[in-house]
Amino acid sequence: MKVLAATIALFFMTGCAHKDNRSPKILDREKMQVVMWDIIGADVFTEQFIKKDSLKNGAVENAKLQNRIFALHKITRDQYYKSYDYYITHTDLMRVVLDSMTARAERDRTKMILKHAGVKPQ
Repeated sequence: MKVLAATIALFFMTGCAHKDNRSPKILDREKMQVVMWDIIGADVFTEQFIKKDSLKNGAVENAKLQNRIFALHKITRDQYYKSYDYYITHTDLMRVVLDSMTARAERDRTKMILKHAGVKPQ
């Protein structure tokens, strides 16, 4: 009887524990943040520079940049977009990713301002 009670208690404890139900193919939060940062940078570069070049197709060039980013991070396009869809549907996780990216952007911005002002960052 004690064994049965212990087994049932074990099932309840493991069943109620918070589990990350993310597929192994979904990028973890840190990796997603880094890859998304690079993808957004590629999008900005495409918008500000490549699309102004009448000899280049912006969509094609952006796809090339994305493929280079995926290769750099050793992931596939499918892996990134499945992960993106996962994070979009899990807003609490996406909020953490975006907050971290915002903090990084603010740090980079502050460093750039201090550099141009002639102040060494600490």
